Amino acid sequence: MTHVVLGLGSNINREKNIRFAVKQIGDRYGEIEISPIYETAAIGFDGPAFFNLVLGFKTSASLLDIQDKLRNIEAAAGRIRGQQSFDNRHLDIDVVLFGDKNLRPDGLNIPRDEIEKYAYVLKPLSDLYPTLVHPFSGVKFEQMWLDFDNTQKLGVANFSL
Repeated sequence: MTHVVLGLGSNINREKNIRFAVKQIGDRYGEIEISPIYETAAIGFDGPAFFNLVLGFKTSASLLDIQDKLRNIEAAAGRIRGQQSFDNRHLDIDVVLFGDKNLRPDGLNIPRDEIEKYAYVLKPLSDLYPTLVHPFSGVKFEQMWLDFDNTQKLGVANFSL
């Protein structure tokens, strides 16, 4: 079984789309662990604030199977692929961690480089898995958050699942 961590974000119909995604993922993969939900300003464009969180589960499914199912969930929530990288999103779901694997040499952004760049990924990851270590650095996520040069606005969302 592989421990998979996903990052979820939405700034269009945020509550509805986050609830939908969490339910769909839970229905597909069983027991999931969910971080607190954070509200963050749009980065790289003008748009409504996002809700962001991470969640984790264990599965024997392949990475390709997981990614395919996540794309289906995004599409069902109204996401149209091919949009700009920094744009409004009905729903964005990324595989942040796939066990302790480094898949970057294979051309995949796993572990996601956003872990080290953005508070909206690192903070919920450090909340949910403080003692889990980053596959590259070997540093615990809790310590990475403590060391993070955070100038990004991040607030706890007034929303719960």
